Amino acid sequence: MINIVIAGPRGRMGSEAVNMVLDEPAFNLVGCIDRKEHQIPALAERGIPVYQSAEECFYAVQADVLIDLTVQEASYQHLLMALRKKIRCVVGTTGFTDEQLEKIKSLAEDTNTGCIIAPNFAIGAILMMYFSKVAAKYFPDIEIIEKHHDQKIDAPSGTAVKTAEMIRSVRESKQQGHPNEVEVLEGARGADSDGIHIHSVRLPGLVAHQEVIFGGEGQLLSIKHDSMNRKSFMDGIKFSVNQVMNISGFVYGLENVLELE
Repeated sequence: MINIVIAGPRGRMGSEAVNMVLDEPAFNLVGCIDRKEHQIPALAERGIPVYQSAEECFYAVQADVLIDLTVQEASYQHLLMALRKKIRCVVGTTGFTDEQLEKIKSLAEDTNTGCIIAPNFAIGAILMMYFSKVAAKYFPDIEIIEKHHDQKIDAPSGTAVKTAEMIRSVRESKQQGHPNEVEVLEGARGADSDGIHIHSVRLPGLVAHQEVIFGGEGQLLSIKHDSMNRKSFMDGIKFSVNQVMNISGFVYGLENVLELE
């Protein structure tokens, strides 16, 4: 039985994670962290406590794994506290700075504690990123369009940033488009990641969607993934909880614990 704490149980991802953990026979939800609420009826009915601070929670309950689905500022502090107490972490929060990721990595390695941060937990999205990395060896002209709900704070998405990172590992630096290209409206060509243009769409009705478009002479290749609801992320979170129990140190990206090759 794996004892789990969930940070962010009222959020759209967090509430799905609560249901997943409660339905999984091998998981035991021992507490939740919510900075605004200390009583959530659905959890209170099951006798599951909700704490307004991570510090209070980690001292009150015996946790094996923290699932953090909050926002960058809160999540960063939660992870530092959890790792110092050798509580393993599975994190779906995005928007961490490079410095924050380096601090988390260093602390996970120093404490010999497993920590998985995944910009996306949908298995299909992981395959989309992996296939994009493979395609980039042959199609170096690439643009990324990512679409998310209008309440998402960070842009581009963590998935788009991670996709560009994976592509850059196999693709030589290249400036795409006309060398004298001019943006009539600033930002029209999107963000620029080593010549790869990334476009972010934020609209109500969307959940999480990404298309990677590769252009070649006389042909186009599109690799696309759509999450229609947040249940699409739960298999990846469940898999990560089981995996993090058997690793030491820091992993960034679910593709690094999946058997893709």
